[in-house]
Amino acid sequence: MAIDILFEDNHVLAVVKPPGIPSQEDETRDPDMLTLLKDDLKLRYGKPGNVFLGLVHRLDRPVGGAMVFAKTSKAASRLSEAVRSRNFGKTYMCIVQGTPAKRTATLKHYIRKDAKRNLAVVFDSPAAEAKEAILDYTVMATVQGFSLLAVKLHTGRTHQIRAQLAHIGCPLVGDSKYGAAKRKDIADVQLWSTSVSFPHPVTKETLTFRSLPERNAAWGWWTIEELEAASTVFIADSPMRGR
Repeated sequence: MAIDILFEDNHVLAVVKPPGIPSQEDETRDPDMLTLLKDDLKLRYGKPGNVFLGLVHRLDRPVGGAMVFAKTSKAASRLSEAVRSRNFGKTYMCIVQGTPAKRTATLKHYIRKDAKRNLAVVFDSPAAEAKEAILDYTVMATVQGFSLLAVKLHTGRTHQIRAQLAHIGCPLVGDSKYGAAKRKDIADVQLWSTSVSFPHPVTKETLTFRSLPERNAAWGWWTIEELEAASTVFIADSPMRGR
């Protein structure tokens, strides 16, 4: 499977994850990003033994876009710490049913993972075993009852964007798990990782890598200019500004 590489050096590998592929092996045993990339590194560099590749963050299986892996244990430790300390910027775009009441807003909820149902349960106030979930969104465009949103995550909870937007009455297109209407023409949740920003684990230089979805499924409802605008709206105000 061909996977687009955004950046690679001795420490970091940034790629475009295709929708429909798990970030790491799950109970389905379907091909996953971590295994595919390890196999690719082993083949490209002719390595006879096991290849190290660290999973720094995850994207839900239906979600595509920019994703970062660590090529050494030291890089994995430092990038994981950047994630924990919220020094790892993540922006997304998504398509939702309806239009949020406010054009731009910060959503703050509390999310508890329901492992049995593989669902995120959202609360408006603190609840037992629920963790704080914060994101910013901006409505970029609307068409025929659907809206294109730019999203910036401040926390990384289970299904956070999907669950929080569904909680305010705007489930993501294709996301029947969180209440969206089922559609025969759209197989995946319309959510895309548009950028990741982080300090390089060795040089400390701020790196920013961007990705746009192909204009198929619901992404084809928007012009390339609208998608470009949605992918950059939150990069400028990030504390980490990269190339």
